Formats: sequence, C-alpha cells, structure tokens
Amino acid sequence: MISLITILIILACIVLAFFVLVQAPKGGGLTGNFGSISTQVMGVKQSTDIMEKGTWGAMGIIAGLCIISVLFIDKPARTAEPAPGKEKASSSAPAAAKPATPAAPAPAQ
Repeated sequence: MISLITILIILACIVLAFFVLVQAPKGGGLTGNFGSISTQVMGVKQSTDIMEKGTWGAMGIIAGLCIISVLFIDKPARTAEPAPGKEKASSSAPAAAKPATPAAPAPAQ
C-alpha cells in the first residue's frame, strides 16, 4: 500500500510542478509595492484562475497523502526485553556460573 501512495505522491508532485511552471508570473516579489497587500494571500494575488486552484489542490493532495502514508508504514517488531530489575540479575548470572580457570604452572628452569 505504501508503494501505491508513494507513486500517487510523485504523480501529484509532477502535476504541481506543471501548474507552477505554466502560471504567468504575478510580478512584485519582495520589491513589489506594499499598497496592494489586501489583494494578496502569501504573495499570490487573489484570482479564480484554474491554474491557481490546481496549484492549491495539488498541494493539498500531496499534504494529505503524506499524512495518510504514515498509517501504512510498517512498525518494527518488538522484542521481549527483560524488566530493568531483572536485566542486571540475568547479566550477572552467567558471569557467576563460569568456572574459574586454573592458573598456568610456572615454567621449569
């Protein structure tokens, strides 16, 4: 399922790039006059243009698919971990169970 969502996200990104590149530049940018701020939303002039609606729609689809994709990501399997108090006891038990090795005899002269 995650591969299908990934493919849909990539297609929506291509559509978004198309809408952004085809739009006529609105002009202004940072050097534009600030007298027309009331007709702008985040730097884009308000219009009922199909290209602007397509841009916002593609952006919304990408955002929605990204949020939905989190639901389908496989979570790693949890391993049975001992309780913190039992961990110390089990780690010291094998060390105590090891037999002591005898010391090597000194070489004869």
